[in-house]
Amino acid sequence: MASLDNLFKKPALPSSSSNSSKKRKLESSVDPVAAYKSAKLEAPSNDKGKSRAATVEEGDIDDTAGPSALPVNFFDNAGEEPEDEEGGRFFGGGVNKKTAEILDFMDERDRDDTAAASEKIDVAWLRRTALGFEKKINKNAEMRGKYEDDPHKFMASEADLDAGIKAISVLSEHPELFEEFRKLGCLASLVGLLAHENTDIAIDVVEVISELTDDEVEAEPEQWNAIVDGMIEAQLLEMLTQNLSRLNEGNESDRNGVYHTLSVFENLASQQSLAEQMVRETNITPYLLQRIQARESPISQNKQYAAELLAILLQSSPANRKKLSELSGTDVLLQLLSPYRKRDPVKGGDEEEFVENVFDCLTCVVDELEGKEAFVDLEGVELVLIMLREGKMSKPRALRLLDHAVGGQSGANVCQKLVDAAGLKTVFGMFMKKQDNQTTEHLLGIFAALLTHLPADSASRIRTLAKFVEKDYEKIAKLTKLRTDYALRVAKVDAEIAVQREDLGSVVEEEEMAEEWFSKRLDAGLFCLQMTDRILAWLCAEDDGAKKRIGGLLGRAGGSLRDVRRTLKEQIDGMTEASDEWQQVIKDMLSTLIEFL
Repeated sequence: MASLDNLFKKPALPSSSSNSSKKRKLESSVDPVAAYKSAKLEAPSNDKGKSRAATVEEGDIDDTAGPSALPVNFFDNAGEEPEDEEGGRFFGGGVNKKTAEILDFMDERDRDDTAAASEKIDVAWLRRTALGFEKKINKNAEMRGKYEDDPHKFMASEADLDAGIKAISVLSEHPELFEEFRKLGCLASLVGLLAHENTDIAIDVVEVISELTDDEVEAEPEQWNAIVDGMIEAQLLEMLTQNLSRLNEGNESDRNGVYHTLSVFENLASQQSLAEQMVRETNITPYLLQRIQARESPISQNKQYAAELLAILLQSSPANRKKLSELSGTDVLLQLLSPYRKRDPVKGGDEEEFVENVFDCLTCVVDELEGKEAFVDLEGVELVLIMLREGKMSKPRALRLLDHAVGGQSGANVCQKLVDAAGLKTVFGMFMKKQDNQTTEHLLGIFAALLTHLPADSASRIRTLAKFVEKDYEKIAKLTKLRTDYALRVAKVDAEIAVQREDLGSVVEEEEMAEEWFSKRLDAGLFCLQMTDRILAWLCAEDDGAKKRIGGLLGRAGGSLRDVRRTLKEQIDGMTEASDEWQQVIKDMLSTLIEFL
């Protein structure tokens, strides 16, 4: 007896609307060149080298499905010479009577399809479709219950249900009907089919849900919320994760189902509350951790997508990052990155994207206290230093990771570990080489964190200060040069903003432009200027010789320590009032540094 699951296998490629532009398309497992060559090789030919039509045995025609039956003897004499009244085949249209009938029949079918496609999609259509969909669900359930041991008996009802599910996808082009779709109760029925015995039916449902929630759907926020809230009420998140557990990626259809399921989770994660809910109430995080550890060569699209989704969830919420730490996720991520400490992934493929996403995951995790502690305990600092010394593709990503690890309120342990692991030589050596803006920004962030967190008069702090003043203050000389360059770039933008401000007519307009102006200043190097001045202020406070050298170097460039004070004061003014404990610590620290200047 034929397997029922094989009756609903889908092609490898999804419909064009099933994925947003920000997500990669589902890869096809079919090689088009091989398919073309196969067709050329398999075409039968006569002894003159011309192709001829393959014959169909009389018993091979399946009349159980398809269009209405053709007239009796419809294909009889189909190959006869055309009967042309104007002088035979060289002067007529080359179409005999039977061929003309075939073409007329096909034209009629095309007209029927066009009429169906042009049907107006409105509330009346939706109600008819919803009613028909419910009937198909009930009919399939009835036939499955009645003929449980004979799949051929309920095969037709399953095919009707399959078609009914796919017909709902047209709603993605009519988001104005989302609210009505939810009210009709049809949405809950659709979600309920995720538990259908036939996994191919469940996969069809996942694909439709992916289309309805995709960010390319031109839905208003209230329309998108209406359909998503309805799905959540119908236990969508729980059912999606349960459905994942029964999909076998060794099967192409199931592999596509996993891909579209991950796509639904990504669509929903665009809202922070939903991202937190799916991590809190489902097993999606353990599933993703398990999926990214699967041994694959080459790395598959689904493994890469699982890493990408995990990164999105971790970026969405501190609660999600803490949840990953509870699951020993830091250890998993470090183990996955370990093979790339000296070698690079294959460039331009899924492996490279996978490694980038694992770095993103770990960078998010070390922003939290639990992640920092695990990062230190599991020798993450040592791994990062190896990458900084010997890595290629991994080097800039490792530096960014270290910048996040030493930063924040709880970065003191990581700073101490960096010094103990002989990391000062590595990071200061990088600083003295020519670097791009991004690398310089991360190095400045690391230096500022070291001076903020390392205890006063401790051996580790003294070693750090010694690095700045060694070799006739060469690091300080480079810092002041950077400070001058950043200050000039920011001043140029400030002058442009001043001109724009004069052209505005009210305070309201200035407030509307404030965010754009701030963004322009950041692009010009405002953050790096602030970090540089914070470091210079610390050095002035710690060492009189350094203070004198800094003042002299700034004076040669046409500046002074007053410029550094001005930058620190601007940082304090830009901070909001004291709701955040760490922010208050930074404000107090900057105020103290200003006094030393």
